[in-house]
Amino acid sequence: MSQIKLSARQLAIIEFVKEHEPATGDQIARSLELTRATIRADLSILTMTGILDARPKVGYFYSGLDLNPTIYEDIRQLQVEAIMTTPVFVTKETSIHDAIVTLFLEDTGSLYVVESSVLIGIVSRKDLLKGALADTDKKATPIATIMTRMPNILTVTKNDTALYAAQQLVIHQIDSLPVMDAEKTIGKVSKTRLAQLFVDTFKNE
Repeated sequence: MSQIKLSARQLAIIEFVKEHEPATGDQIARSLELTRATIRADLSILTMTGILDARPKVGYFYSGLDLNPTIYEDIRQLQVEAIMTTPVFVTKETSIHDAIVTLFLEDTGSLYVVESSVLIGIVSRKDLLKGALADTDKKATPIATIMTRMPNILTVTKNDTALYAAQQLVIHQIDSLPVMDAEKTIGKVSKTRLAQLFVDTFKNE
């Protein structure tokens, strides 16, 4: 998983957009005889890496990025360790109310639930919203009742690529991935951090 190359489908998408820009997602899907949902992750990866430029209500444009292979190769090989940030940890006893307060005070998209320093769950903004709407006693109900539990949590290692992490976030429609070293959580990779990475990398290209 140290490198991820563009798939044949992603290359086909690029070629179609080159010839038909601006191309809508529906047009691209029809050209490949696939559904829009099937290529959603491909389009997200291509726009996040800057190869395609997405303009609302217009379509996709080819940016010309793959004509500069050095930059693309650099971003393709960049490892998670270089971009991971520090997660916000809470315990399973933390109430839904206190979790919501912590989420906004820390300006984060998810909270990592630990027990004896071991990751046992994750609570996202969406989880907390659902919990808040369903629970009438938010100050007493622990987040353990709404968190996503291990082993149902996707993780990455510090040696995985940033592009691999981005692909997992898009495919599984989640906000962040814990970065693990054995059983220890050493960081996280979020959609926000990846978006900033690609903006910083390609803004002057």
